[in-house]
Amino acid sequence: MNLPNFKKYLIEKGGLSEEEYYQVNSLIQTKKVQQNEFLLKEGSICSHFFFVEHGVLRFYALNDQGKENILQFATENWILSDRGSIFYKEPSNYNIDAIEDTLTVMLDEHFINAVAKVNPNFRKQNEILLQNHIRHLYRRISLLLGASAKVRYLDFVKTYPDIMLRVPQWMIASYLGVTPESLSRVRKALTNEDFKS
Repeated sequence: MNLPNFKKYLIEKGGLSEEEYYQVNSLIQTKKVQQNEFLLKEGSICSHFFFVEHGVLRFYALNDQGKENILQFATENWILSDRGSIFYKEPSNYNIDAIEDTLTVMLDEHFINAVAKVNPNFRKQNEILLQNHIRHLYRRISLLLGASAKVRYLDFVKTYPDIMLRVPQWMIASYLGVTPESLSRVRKALTNEDFKS
């Protein structure tokens, strides 16, 4: 299967050579998910990291009232997973589903070990990517706790520049921790300031 984004990811971010990529190519597993189809449901154990070759995924929890709290989106070249569920082999508190038809590469421990055997430097590169992910999560928590809706929205646009027309406004509001009405007001105010989004 032709996976140009994943190939580029392993070579540029993972440190593999072209030859090393083809050594692990036969181990690559993919999964196509239709819009609204789940990759992970609350209560099940997550066993994969999902690299988005094309499409959009979301990672979210349901509160006691059944309202969705979206923690993360993933578009092309992003990886999404419940790391806690994978590491501790515990049922997940989260859901991952497709916002649009999506092709994912399913990464598991077997694949990661195989890549690390071909290129031992891959584990170090993977660790750097994990630390970067943690750094971004800290920033997101800080914004949710202390930033205005406008600042959170501007950060969202910077983080997900290609997603505005692919995700419903209510999902963006959920991610930002504001009501859709508040998000509309923020966007209107920014439009009046000649902000383009």
